[in-house]
Amino acid sequence: MTDITIQNFETELLQASMQQPVLLDIWAPWCGPCKSLGPILEKLEVAYAGRFKLAKLNSDEQPEIAGQLSQAFGVRSIPFCVMFAGGQPVDGFVGAIPEAQIREFLDRHVPSGEALEAEAELAEAEELLADGDLESALAKLQQAVETDPANEAARFDLVKALLELGLLPDAKAAFAPVAALAADTITPHARFAALAQWIAACDTAAGADVAALQGAIAANKRDFEARYALAQTQLAGQRFTEAMDELLEIIMRDKAWNGEAARKLYVAILELLTKPAPKPQAGAEAKGTLEIAGKAVVPASDPLLDQYRRKLSMALF
Repeated sequence: MTDITIQNFETELLQASMQQPVLLDIWAPWCGPCKSLGPILEKLEVAYAGRFKLAKLNSDEQPEIAGQLSQAFGVRSIPFCVMFAGGQPVDGFVGAIPEAQIREFLDRHVPSGEALEAEAELAEAEELLADGDLESALAKLQQAVETDPANEAARFDLVKALLELGLLPDAKAAFAPVAALAADTITPHARFAALAQWIAACDTAAGADVAALQGAIAANKRDFEARYALAQTQLAGQRFTEAMDELLEIIMRDKAWNGEAARKLYVAILELLTKPAPKPQAGAEAKGTLEIAGKAVVPASDPLLDQYRRKLSMALF
């Protein structure tokens, strides 16, 4: 448990909530319900074994922070508890509610033990991927997905690693549980949709005659079926820029061909090559003012991807 002040709220509340959820208990010494709620929260912090961190704020001593949070949530009484995650206040409750209700509240925001274990496996896998150790990373990713099948980042990296290693049947099996997300046109999942395109390209490449496709294109530059199939074989072979160059030829000649299939595959390749954004970081150190908000981090620019995004934009507009 940590006592929050204007001096440490940045590090102990905002930055700490980047790593794990932080429940802030706003109380006062004169508040009877606060005195009954406090021990329950401390008990639950122990029971949840590090899955969330408890912080306390004396509203009499820290009125600026308490006032801003109360105004943000439209609350005028204490005890008032606010859950912070990712550097932001995300939810809260008022009053000395029963322990069972507090557990329900926590379970909506606090990761399970399995989720935490999977995140640890994923973090190790990402380090191995950065070092180019694809096979060791694969083992970590498989363990992460087995531990927490709902971890979308781990599943994406797992399917991607399997495809990079040429293990198409295994990639299809790992992808199957999220195939519906990839096909959802109402709330599309761009990264899973990109994996679906890669898997389809691998299926096409398995029966493709590259020489025949190149011959057909040489004979007729507007043979878009052949160009598209050739781009798919290049994607399957992880020749990503060659695939995008071929797709650009279609886009420049006929943007709407086959329901914009060339543009969609091009965008999918960009998605596959784009590193996910880093986790948000809390703002700079406080300088006498209170800003209860995290600040997003912009991922480092990739010159090659920027170049191919510009090429697509020029072809489209």
